[in-house]
Amino acid sequence: MRSYPEDWLKFVRQERIIAVIRSTDLQTGRKMAQAAAAGGIRLIEITANSDRPWALIELLREELPDCSIGTGTVLSMSDALNAIACGAEYIFTPHLDLSLIDAATTAEIPMIPGALTPTEIITAWHSGATAVKVFPIQSVGGASYLQVLQGPIAHIPLIPTGGVTVDNAPDFLGAGAVAVGLAGSLFPPAEIARADWQSIRDRSSNLVMRIKI
Repeated sequence: MRSYPEDWLKFVRQERIIAVIRSTDLQTGRKMAQAAAAGGIRLIEITANSDRPWALIELLREELPDCSIGTGTVLSMSDALNAIACGAEYIFTPHLDLSLIDAATTAEIPMIPGALTPTEIITAWHSGATAVKVFPIQSVGGASYLQVLQGPIAHIPLIPTGGVTVDNAPDFLGAGAVAVGLAGSLFPPAEIARADWQSIRDRSSNLVMRIKI
């Protein structure tokens, strides 16, 4: 069942890791999601520029009922409406578009727009965002930038992406992030190419254990 934004944010604060999947093949994306979920990651994001993302989201919602399956890289109203129609449980965008925030909040789906500066972050929050994606975080100082933001806007839940890795994820969480989004670091292309799902499962499990300590 699709959660309301406040319930989803509570789940995010509990789980803290979002596996971001961008795949050129639906079945590969399915295997990536299954491996991450088997390792204990319960937030799975399928990017809108993946192969058949809406079909994959529908499939994963059936196969992984304990996970929250959403979408990201949503750039247009068409993408947002497709995400809503297929049952995506949350929507991430890389940018700030007030019309997309309005569409998602009207449908009572968690919306996490991308923003970088304090002005953008506060604008997104006041416009109804459930949380704000700070992107691309590593390009502006990484965890230290996030920590500085805590002074004036600690009340806004921030989810950094763009340069978050398995190694530095705990630093971002320690700096005040409610969760982090990981893509390439969690899913190395070489492992995907050889279908080494066990390594991805083990990496996911190790990360989950590290942040629970």
